[in-house]
Amino acid sequence: MPDMITTIVAGVLGFIGVALGAFGAHGLKNILAANDTAAIWQTAVLYHLLHAVAALWAAERRPSAVWLWTAGVIIFSGSLYILAVTNIRWLGAVTPIGGLLLLAGWTVVVFSKSKAQLH
Repeated sequence: MPDMITTIVAGVLGFIGVALGAFGAHGLKNILAANDTAAIWQTAVLYHLLHAVAALWAAERRPSAVWLWTAGVIIFSGSLYILAVTNIRWLGAVTPIGGLLLLAGWTVVVFSKSKAQLH
């Protein structure tokens, strides 16, 4: 059952990533251009989608990584999405917290694979 939930979470994460990528390219084009923040939005989408794909892979193998990546995307990409639209620069200070969560998810993958090979 947990792998079904994590698979759904990964799918929703991917769906939202694609939707926000398209929304940024079309619906927010003028705002992002005015704020000169299109590259920030693109970075948010890139990390969002990369971790959605990784989460789909990890759904049955490393469910704890899925939860770390989901939280990481919400904080990392979320802070960048908001920063890109509002140009509130202090949000950049929140972004590394999400980055640490993304790294933690990869750490789970590395150590759980290493542990499995040892036994």
